[in-house]
Amino acid sequence: MSDQHDDFDGLDDFAGPRDGLPEGALADDDPDDGLLEEELRQAAAILDPVPAGLRQVAVDAFALHDLDARVAELTFDSLVDAIPVRGEADPPRMLTFRSDGVTVDVEVTADGLIGQVLPPGPARIEVLSGPRAHARLTADDMGRFTGDAPPAGPFALRLRTGGEVVVTEWLRA
Repeated sequence: MSDQHDDFDGLDDFAGPRDGLPEGALADDDPDDGLLEEELRQAAAILDPVPAGLRQVAVDAFALHDLDARVAELTFDSLVDAIPVRGEADPPRMLTFRSDGVTVDVEVTADGLIGQVLPPGPARIEVLSGPRAHARLTADDMGRFTGDAPPAGPFALRLRTGGEVVVTEWLRA
């Protein structure tokens, strides 16, 4: 038994201080932490820069951080909730979003978007689609709007009706 104990006698030479940090580790209050962090940031910026498209997506996502915006929840999606129609090869996708008295009905077709904001009234609508430029649409006095290009990939709608901002959930086109 003493032979086994003798094998571990040298471990104390490798153990660090008793506060749990290994020998040579930086403590939180070490002034070199800030310098090391800055050097690591600079190295990462040079060796592994953030792609421009990803940076734009991050900026766009931050732009959605609007404390006054209300999120409109998806309440109907024809891909999930509708009964398939026989003979219809490529039926349009019907979506309904609701948020505290505002309803947005959207039809997504191969030709673009057709929709209506309820209660009826003018609105500015942005079709958010990641790193691509946002399509800007305008709803008329009846709340109707159209867009020439269908969204590709994930998309959401941001509506500005008067002083109110409503953002829909993100969906895949």
